[in-house]
Amino acid sequence: MKKLFLIIGAPGSGKTTDAELIAEKHINITHYSTGDMFRTEVASGSKRGEIIEKYISAGNIVPIDIAIKTIVGAIKEAPTDVVIIDGYPRSNEQMTELDKYLKNESEVELVNVIEVEVSEEVAKDRVLGRARGADDNVEVFNNRMKVYTEPLAQIQEFYESKNLLQKIDGERTIKDIIDEMDSFIQTRV
Repeated sequence: MKKLFLIIGAPGSGKTTDAELIAEKHINITHYSTGDMFRTEVASGSKRGEIIEKYISAGNIVPIDIAIKTIVGAIKEAPTDVVIIDGYPRSNEQMTELDKYLKNESEVELVNVIEVEVSEEVAKDRVLGRARGADDNVEVFNNRMKVYTEPLAQIQEFYESKNLLQKIDGERTIKDIIDEMDSFIQTRV
C-alpha cells in the first residue's frame, strides 16, 4: 500500500523545496512535484507535453484528465511506499477527481494534506526574487496566485472535514519548516 502525502501552498511557499529535502533524508520516501512531472512531459516533445506547455506558460491549471494520468502513474510506479506530491490539488475539480480515484484504489492511501502557509507578500517576494523562467513575472505570478487562492477555502474545508489537513507556517527558516513537516510525516508512516 502506497502512503500518499500531498503538499499544497501558494507559488513561492517553498512546498517543493520542503518535499525534496524530506525525501533526501529518508530512503523510504519518494518526492514528485506535479510541476516537475509536467515539465518532464513537455521536454519529451509529446502531444501531451505540447498541451501541458500551453497551460503552464499561461500560469493556468493543466486539464484534469492529463493531470490525473500523470500523477496516478507516478504514484503506482514509485520505488518507495511513501510518496510526497507537491502542488496538487490546485482546484476543486482536481481534489474531487483524486478523491473519486482514491476511493476505488486499494494500492494508494491518502494519509494527509499538508498546507504550507505564507502571505501573498512573502510568496510574491520569493517568486519574483528567484525569477527562474518565463513564468516568474508579476502578471503570471498574480494569475498563479489567483488560481491558487480561489478554490483554497473549499479545498481546506474538504480535507478538514476528513481530518486530513495539517497546516504549517511557511514563513520560518527552512530548517524549522522541514523539522516540523518531517516529524509530522514520520508520525503517520
